[in-house]
Amino acid sequence: MEILPDDLQAYLNSHCEPEPDALRFINRETYLKVLKPNMLSGHYQGRLLSMLSKMIGPRRILEIGTFTGYATICLAEGLTEDGIIHTIEVNRELDEMLKKHFSLTDVEKKIKQHFGPAEQILADLKTEVFDMVFIDADKKNNLLYFELILDQVRSGGIIIIDNVLWKGKVYGTEKDADTESFRKLNDQIAVDTRVEKLILPVRDGILLIRKK
Repeated sequence: MEILPDDLQAYLNSHCEPEPDALRFINRETYLKVLKPNMLSGHYQGRLLSMLSKMIGPRRILEIGTFTGYATICLAEGLTEDGIIHTIEVNRELDEMLKKHFSLTDVEKKIKQHFGPAEQILADLKTEVFDMVFIDADKKNNLLYFELILDQVRSGGIIIIDNVLWKGKVYGTEKDADTESFRKLNDQIAVDTRVEKLILPVRDGILLIRKK
């Protein structure tokens, strides 16, 4: 979902870096072949993720929620020469599509794909120290993933959590479980003294967090 008006979003899209050809193909194929294609990060958010990654120059990135690989590729664009992005996806049916999508890029060798429950795979990655983390998976576990990974993020590293405005419901009167889980996430991180934080009104809301 786009929080901003369509005409404003179109203007923003036309005044950022163009969408690379491989990502344009992935965008189109996702909308043609995959259920809930709106989960894709898309052009504007993808360029934001790419720019943040390039500004940091990370050696290790963690992504929780690969989907069709669009955001994975955007994040990988900023990796150091020896950098790796560990990306976790629970749906193994996406394996063939992901291999195809990654093969279209020059960052394919920097992507390490993991399939399975995120909590289980995070336990296997306990020795890693991350410069950057992107959380965009099962929404009810966002706070759990934040807590599990924070100690593995270096000081000055960033964590990005997607969809935190939740279709605008978090600042409305809705009481459903998903909305309440996002309110809890946003409220708890807002008072967490271990980090600096800022919500950006990009697409469905991005929570940008910097570890002190």
